[in-house]
Amino acid sequence: MVEDEKKRRAPAMSQEERRAAIVRSTIPLLIEHGGNVSTSQIAAAAGIAEGTVFRAFKDKQDLLIACMRAGMNSDEEVAMIERIGRDNPLQQRLTEGVRTISGYLDRVWGLGQAMRASVGPEAMQRHLHEGDEPRKPGPPPELLRVSNAISGLIDPATDNLRVEPERAVQMLLGLVLTNRMQGENFGEASSDPAEIVDLVLHGVIHTQKGNQQ
Repeated sequence: MVEDEKKRRAPAMSQEERRAAIVRSTIPLLIEHGGNVSTSQIAAAAGIAEGTVFRAFKDKQDLLIACMRAGMNSDEEVAMIERIGRDNPLQQRLTEGVRTISGYLDRVWGLGQAMRASVGPEAMQRHLHEGDEPRKPGPPPELLRVSNAISGLIDPATDNLRVEPERAVQMLLGLVLTNRMQGENFGEASSDPAEIVDLVLHGVIHTQKGNQQ
């Protein structure tokens, strides 16, 4: 009986695997409850004893930093953007791109709010980049990867833009982020991805060409 029980048990996790599993369970809790989520809640969500959390992480702040780093990873979103069909009309391509990153931006925003509430903005920035090479001013590299991927949806030779693709995407993502912040602080977000893309491509006034494509 004892031998059968041992065979049914899952293989023991390595420390790295255990940390990753705890992070995966913690991220949704942080987005839903903010930085005040307790380690007992985290342990329950991960299906482990509370002491296991502190064997994997030196303290709660260490866990929050790991969650923020993991949540900012944009590999999956970049891969999804790169799979968007380049034969589709530009407006459709960009709308699909914005829809793809909406969940990513919500995740990063939610984790950032939780982190700021828990450790403060200066400590958050300091701990997030501990051990990294000195960063240039500007957006985080993970967000730049998203921006570059969306720029790749634009063909400068055929899409007839008045500005460089990178500048167009910068304006587009600026409006996406503003819309997201408006939804957070002033009620519901005002625009869906299709409307935001239409506004960037065609403006807010009716013309013969705009607001119809």
